[in-house]
Amino acid sequence: MVVKRAPDSTESPILEETAVDGGDDQKPKPVVKYGELVILGYNGFLPAGDRGRRRSKFVLQRRTAGNGVRRSRHYVVRTPHSSQAILDANQHSISYTLSRNHAVIVEYTEDDSTDMFQIGRSSESPIDFVVMDTVAGDKTGDTKVLQSTISRFACRILADRDDQGTCRIYAAGFDSSRNIFLGEKATKWSENHEIDGLTTNGVLIMHPCGTFCGGDASCGLWREASVGGAVFMLRESRSAQLKGAPVLNESNELKDGTMIDLCGATLLWRSAQGLQHSPTKRDLEKLVDEINAGRPQCPVGLNTLVIPRKPSTAHASDQMNQPYVYLNCGHVQGHHDWGQDKESGARRCPMCLCVGPVVRVCMGLEPAFYVDNGPPTFAFNPCGHMATEKTVKYWASVDVPHGTNGFRAICPFCATPLEGNPGYLRLIFQDNLD
Repeated sequence: MVVKRAPDSTESPILEETAVDGGDDQKPKPVVKYGELVILGYNGFLPAGDRGRRRSKFVLQRRTAGNGVRRSRHYVVRTPHSSQAILDANQHSISYTLSRNHAVIVEYTEDDSTDMFQIGRSSESPIDFVVMDTVAGDKTGDTKVLQSTISRFACRILADRDDQGTCRIYAAGFDSSRNIFLGEKATKWSENHEIDGLTTNGVLIMHPCGTFCGGDASCGLWREASVGGAVFMLRESRSAQLKGAPVLNESNELKDGTMIDLCGATLLWRSAQGLQHSPTKRDLEKLVDEINAGRPQCPVGLNTLVIPRKPSTAHASDQMNQPYVYLNCGHVQGHHDWGQDKESGARRCPMCLCVGPVVRVCMGLEPAFYVDNGPPTFAFNPCGHMATEKTVKYWASVDVPHGTNGFRAICPFCATPLEGNPGYLRLIFQDNLD
């Protein structure tokens, strides 16, 4: 097997399988990509850099051999921790503890027709994608979360090796001993001789209405996925004991644009087919170049403004050509002290005399968050991340879980909660003046 680094440094390595096709000739088999999981709040990479299994996005690709599992049989035991299935490190199993002396063990058998990918906070080897808590607006990675609410083994995804468009999500993941334990306090139930349950803080999913990259997408309803893959309405609060009502007309099958909330981090699923209709990182950089080619100018300093192609954490005063936007009117200008109120920090726009806050303008560079290929003429309020009109309007309409039972709209590039109504603004450049 040949390991190649993906052209975009934010992506996982691409694995290419090689097969002998007569004689000594080796021809690489094409890579089969299922899709990508992208964490909301990161503009293409983690603040401290993408390293190993901890990164801002994870590319799901067909493995050399299927490592999936499927439900086999279940039985009742009195001492689950000493049962043969739990002690056997080669046996995948889920233990549902009903009482101190009563548990149901569900054994899983190997299924080479599917690939299994696991997501969670743990750095143990069974986790393919290590996800930590997202801190809104954190650009340096220095902010630490004292107590994470993300499960160490949060969820798992099973991808059909023969039908690359079919990927399903399940709550909870198998640990290093290939076990999943649902304790006595975990929400669980038995129906039609089948047992199922929910994890402590739950795995929430939201399928968008319409086509994510078709320009007609809108926010769907948030649901909860069970350990067995069933779909339910939300509980009264995140960790309430009573499960929500079952949703029989929806499934745990991921569709392009499905969002997955792990109570501390929210992920966006982009299918391989859906990504073909999204812009690439190079496309977004070209859009920045086109704006800069118009030589936008600051009406006060009369200097040419330059939108950086890469995010920068340098101090604003060190970037004389860095554009800023007045959040109450949308006029884009350079850094200057004209019209500044020393007490409140608000500024008066010299173009329209509107008073309000200003913020640096920066490009949203994570392609997976875009719903179309238009020009980046809008920005989120109050962070200033630029994107296309349809992209900004879509995300401003999406309510992302926050806390135990709250929701709020955020900028997908930095996770900053949106302010005002509608939470975005049109950018007005003074450009193409020659």
